[in-house]
Amino acid sequence: MIKRILIVDDSPIIHNLLRKTLENHGYEVCGDAKNGKEGLELYKALSPDLVFMDITMPLMDGLECARNIKEVNSHAKIIMLSAMGDEEIVSEAKGIGIDIFLKKPFDDYKIISALSKII
Repeated sequence: MIKRILIVDDSPIIHNLLRKTLENHGYEVCGDAKNGKEGLELYKALSPDLVFMDITMPLMDGLECARNIKEVNSHAKIIMLSAMGDEEIVSEAKGIGIDIFLKKPFDDYKIISALSKII
């Protein structure tokens, strides 16, 4: 069951919106990372049940971070959130093993609906 969630996104606004939505629905945000490099380090340290991940970030993008997380734990649950959604990127994400790909902007319903599909 998914309880602890790591948010990896370079936008403080996205962090705040996601945190509010998740906490209002009983989930715990166990960590916040500003880039993929920090996200990978926090994933290893915190072992969250799920990761919400942006694609375009400094230092390490979300696709590279997701690949690295899957090397650490092939069963890791990852939901990609991105303003970019062309077929090539979605296809690459699926190839890495991303569970769900959501396009920004998002709302509470999209987030909770995506979580219910993974649980």
